[in-house]
Amino acid sequence: MKLRIGFGYDVHPLKEASAFFLGGIKISHHKGSVGHSDADVLIHAICDALLGAANLRDIGFQFPDSSVEYKGIDSKILLKKVVNLLTKKSCTINNIDCTVCLQSPKIAAYIPKMKSMLSEIMKIEEDDVSIKATTTEKLGFIGREEGVSAYAIALIQKNPC
Repeated sequence: MKLRIGFGYDVHPLKEASAFFLGGIKISHHKGSVGHSDADVLIHAICDALLGAANLRDIGFQFPDSSVEYKGIDSKILLKKVVNLLTKKSCTINNIDCTVCLQSPKIAAYIPKMKSMLSEIMKIEEDDVSIKATTTEKLGFIGREEGVSAYAIALIQKNPC
């Protein structure tokens, strides 16, 4: 057994009247994130952390934004594909730790539902998914509510074939 750690980061702009997906769920807010897919920064950061831990490059390599196949795609589908890639490499997920940086809206009430959704997709226990939220105290693009970012770290286990 070999343990491996991966780190992920993602950022997306926020735009009025756009849908806001975070951690696989839709959040009610007057602004939403914008991107090639559904722009779920939390799932994208998790994907990058998992891919990095398994030495499978990054989300942009696996699912390029130049591909029409991924235009508007539900990020939960991307996360499922990443989990399948890890399975093919005999890797299992131990745990995920994430931080979402967002000035508004406050997301604490949504975290249990996000944990449930993400643990189901990754086939791990809810207790193995940690999601925290912070603001930037009104500093920078996040503080001005122009964007949202997320960080994730993943611990995986590479099993013998």
